[in-house]
Amino acid sequence: MTDLAQPHPPPAATGAVDEELLAGLRAGRADAFAQLMRRYNRMLFRAARGIVGDDAEAQDAVQEGYLRAFVALDGYRGESSLGTWLTRIVINQALGQQRKLGRVVFLDETLPDDEEGAMSEHSPGRADGIDPATPEATASNNELRRQLEAAIDLLPPIYRCVFILRAVEGMSVEDTAGNLRVSLDVVKTRYLRARAMLRRHLDAGATVPLSALHDFRGARCDDMVVQVLARLRAAGVVRDQ
Repeated sequence: MTDLAQPHPPPAATGAVDEELLAGLRAGRADAFAQLMRRYNRMLFRAARGIVGDDAEAQDAVQEGYLRAFVALDGYRGESSLGTWLTRIVINQALGQQRKLGRVVFLDETLPDDEEGAMSEHSPGRADGIDPATPEATASNNELRRQLEAAIDLLPPIYRCVFILRAVEGMSVEDTAGNLRVSLDVVKTRYLRARAMLRRHLDAGATVPLSALHDFRGARCDDMVVQVLARLRAAGVVRDQ
C-alpha cells in the first residue's frame, strides 16, 4: 500500500530570496514577478487543490489570488513569509469560489468527539517484488499516483486540504494550522483521519512518493506565469524596462 505515514521533508527556507524578490516586485519588474510565481506556483496550486478538488478551479484560484496579492502588494507588511501570505490569499480565493458555486466549506468546523478514537497510527508497509528502476515499475507507480490523487479527491475538503498541505506539500503542523486558520490539534486529527480514509480506498501496490502528487511544473506553470503577467501589465502593475 502507498506509504501515507509521513509527509515528505519541507522545502528549504526561502526568506532571503523572498526579500530580494520583494524589491523587484515593488519596482514592477516582470522578471521578479515571474521568478516568484515559478517559486510558489506548485505550492499554491496544491493549497487551492485541497479546497476545490478540481485542477481547473484550482488554477483559477491561484491566478486570481496572485492578481489580488500583486495589485495590493503594499498591504504586505512582512509579518509572515511571502509564501504564507500568498497561500492564505489563495485559500481565501478558493473558499470564495466555492461559496459562489453553492459549495460552502467551513474549515474551522469541529469533529465529533469519537472521531479521533477511530484513527490509527499504523503505518502501512511498502510492497516488495517490483524493481523501482524498470519501465513496469514506472507504469505501475504512475497508475498508483492517479489512483491516490483520485482517492484524495474523494476526501471532504476539511480533510483533503490538511492532507495535501501536510503530506503532499510537506508543510509543518504549525504552518498548516496558520494557513488554514485552525488549531494544531485540528490539523493533527484531520491528518490522521485523512490517512485512515485513504487506506480504505487503496489496494496494495508499489510505493509512490507523495511529493509527486498534484505536480504543477512544465506547461501549466509556464501558462500561469504568462497569463498573470499579461493581466498585471494591463493593470499597470508590471512596468517593463
